[in-house]
Amino acid sequence: MASSDSFAVEQGKGQEAVTWMNEYAKKNNMKFEAKLQGYSMQTGRFGSFELISWKGDWSVARSLIKRASGKLRMKVLESGYSQKTDLISSFLGAAGDYAKVYSGGNLVGQIEMVSRSGKWTVKSESF
Repeated sequence: MASSDSFAVEQGKGQEAVTWMNEYAKKNNMKFEAKLQGYSMQTGRFGSFELISWKGDWSVARSLIKRASGKLRMKVLESGYSQKTDLISSFLGAAGDYAKVYSGGNLVGQIEMVSRSGKWTVKSESF
């Protein structure tokens, strides 16, 4: 079973999104469970996001986060895209994670994130 701690939803809408995704997954017999991480991440172009962690199937998670964006009319970050780096960079934490930014179900941008002290922060943003 896969898991991730770098998906995010628009600030102030985290509980609504997590509840909706968990209920939708349960109703449709999907392997997925999400919970709030308890901290936020600020971006310059896209606003603030509440980080969520999830466990289940990758394809289900990606589908649900995009579906939540459209259904609940909110911005979300769908992460898990990584740049190939050497082994040393990976161990030192220099390797980052990329996320697609969706608003209302439509792709509106991309951000590069890095993990510092166990929390994700924004390194760069683009439209």
